[in-house]
Amino acid sequence: MAAAAAAASAAGAGSACTSLLTSRIKTCAPPGGPATFNKTSKVKAVLDTIPGADYQAKLQTIINSKQAPDVFFNWGGGSIKPFVDAGLLLPLDPFIAEAPDLKAKFLPSVFNSAVVDGTSYGVPMRGTQPVLLFSNGKVLERAGVEPPKTWDDLLAAVKALKADGVTPIALGGGDRWPTLMWFEYLYDRIAGPELFQKALDGDRDAWASPDSRKALSKIRELVDAGAFGTNYDSVKFTDQGSPTLLATGRAGFELMGSWEYSTQQDAHPEFAKSDLGYSAFPSVEGGKGDRANVVGNTNNFYSVLKKTKHPRAAAEFLKLMYSDRFVKAQLAIGNLPTTTNTEGFLDTAASPEFAKFQYDMVKAAPAFQLSWDQAYPQSAATAMYQSLQQFFNGSMDEDTFIKAMQALPTS
Repeated sequence: MAAAAAAASAAGAGSACTSLLTSRIKTCAPPGGPATFNKTSKVKAVLDTIPGADYQAKLQTIINSKQAPDVFFNWGGGSIKPFVDAGLLLPLDPFIAEAPDLKAKFLPSVFNSAVVDGTSYGVPMRGTQPVLLFSNGKVLERAGVEPPKTWDDLLAAVKALKADGVTPIALGGGDRWPTLMWFEYLYDRIAGPELFQKALDGDRDAWASPDSRKALSKIRELVDAGAFGTNYDSVKFTDQGSPTLLATGRAGFELMGSWEYSTQQDAHPEFAKSDLGYSAFPSVEGGKGDRANVVGNTNNFYSVLKKTKHPRAAAEFLKLMYSDRFVKAQLAIGNLPTTTNTEGFLDTAASPEFAKFQYDMVKAAPAFQLSWDQAYPQSAATAMYQSLQQFFNGSMDEDTFIKAMQALPTS
């Protein structure tokens, strides 16, 4: 999501970061990275942090300057494609040929998010952030509602929750990026992940396809049913608005990235402990997408600049991202690495049950669709958010929305 940097800090991950190159390799890393690396390496890793809200702008400014980092944090997909197109990134396939675990130790659905035009440009770090349907157990029980497995179940739940006097689904529409999650999942469930990939690859006709129009009709159906109340564009996730609606029993559900769990643990610990539920997004009858498909931020990644003076040291640093020590350190602070050895350490996670649910979900996913605002170039974000918000609140019709999405830059 666009607020991934801010949301990641809510998940306990801290700032995004970048760095400059002197005689040392400089990078950004969460616990278990630079300190461990520096114990055995003659080339030392130096951590340099930048607040998440400023990260993208800062990176754009320094990426092709003398202050550029050797190794830098990113979201894969569209966040690195401009750098790939500009010839700024080091292809990692030669490293992988020498050390196959740089790829083999990660879940494929996640690793592939940083593959651009068939070449690997990133290694997963930190943790995955799938989008889940969170719920308030007490509110659902009072209304006689179960977490929905199908679209019809969800519509029935909306009707029952409205009758019980609560907003069925909390939505931080004021931030705009939470609204995107509904589009992502409905397009996946109805069209499968292929439609969005076609659009991302430049096939603008994909947005005008029957499956696209069916997804839009489902969004309109849900909004018109009163699922989100009437003031969702005045509510934000980033100021605790929508999570508070869920935690205090004024809403039954919230569709949100996995950082919702730690957000509730911090702000509403008793609710998180006893009544916070989570489930997969429901299926849509007749849809082409598998209910096991996932959308969200597949992971964060490390990429290496082509002009680094220390490529071998960078390769050794990247190997730490699947080490047992690194994985345990990440689990301890609430992150969920997507390595093949993570499963053996899930009992040590800050929230073992939630960690296991997420890991099994991501591991079993036939497809993990990167959030649209990360898959598209950053230059597309403002127009995308505006179109999503306007279609959602009814100020933009279907044809105008399709034209707006067709006009988004893909490179």
